[in-house]
Amino acid sequence: MKIEQIIREELDKIGSQEALMPLLHPREIWDQTGRWSDPDVQEIMYQFKDIHGREFGLSFTHEEILMHLLGKHINSYKDLPVLLYHFSTKFRNELRAKSGILRGREFIMKDLYSAHTSEEDMWKWYETVKQAYLKIYQRIGLPVKVVEAAGGVFTERFTHEFQTITAAGEDIIYYCESCDFAQNKEVFTGKEGEPCYRCGGVIKSATSVEVGNIFPLGTKYSKAMGVTYKDKNGQDQDVWFASYGIGMTRVIGTLVEVFHDEKGIIWPKSVAPYTIHLVGLDLEDTKVRDKAESIYKRLQADGAEVLYDDRIEARAGEKFAEADLIGIPFRVVVSKKTEEKLEVKKRSEKETEFLSFNDLLTQVGK
Repeated sequence: MKIEQIIREELDKIGSQEALMPLLHPREIWDQTGRWSDPDVQEIMYQFKDIHGREFGLSFTHEEILMHLLGKHINSYKDLPVLLYHFSTKFRNELRAKSGILRGREFIMKDLYSAHTSEEDMWKWYETVKQAYLKIYQRIGLPVKVVEAAGGVFTERFTHEFQTITAAGEDIIYYCESCDFAQNKEVFTGKEGEPCYRCGGVIKSATSVEVGNIFPLGTKYSKAMGVTYKDKNGQDQDVWFASYGIGMTRVIGTLVEVFHDEKGIIWPKSVAPYTIHLVGLDLEDTKVRDKAESIYKRLQADGAEVLYDDRIEARAGEKFAEADLIGIPFRVVVSKKTEEKLEVKKRSEKETEFLSFNDLLTQVGK
């Protein structure tokens, strides 16, 4: 998945390491923080017993598991900071599961956890990850606002969400039209239309989708689970902790909500499943079919990602409608009409043009 690779590249740049985490969590680890029996957690966590009567839960988050692992491997201040991330399936008993993949009970998520020797170091890396997130969303092509929010079942502190404004959203955010002030409705205490206290600009509201979040967790988990490190004087100190999430599945759904028209999806090039949708017409003609297959092979040889519609029985209108629905950035047509050229149309534009093969490669950035 291209989104996953973009995230991996940006997190690796700041020194994060990728790991693999379990999806099945034993109750005894969650009991250390008391969250297994927390009514708010029980409302969303799938909890059950195996055939031996041992209790487990399906992962909806990994703070306890990660802290448990840190407790096994962290000894000295020299072992910190640590930044570990993973991609995994999450399970949450969402009471309002709806809107397709925007809010589901099973979804794919990227978690990053950071562990530190001090609150100062935690906040330094918190800001570093925040900036990495902004680069990630910029590369994906998704506009976001960094929004202050409540901590929910994770922390009592203020947290930050990455929200994309769209009519399909079910969150409401309040933001300044002139500066970067933005708050979720859960923490906003002002009124729409009033001046922003930071700059005097007008406060507006909008519906949005949360596509990521970051949490400064402090020492809540390390204190509860007895995870410490030795400082320079050999004294035990609590580990400072933060977590950072990106809902991969929700990002895909949000991209579709933001980038589409009445005909279908318009994928940003950076995350499109393919770059070129090659459409062959008049394929009953051997000469045309040979040319289309030759173009397909040449594009692949040049490293282009191509989806080739080689159906003979499908009509041109049917193929074009499906190409628009799928939303690949470039539609390239080979037919009797195109002769030695290729008919090229960007999904985001209405006009077509006839290009040579080399001009096509230039157009798509090859």
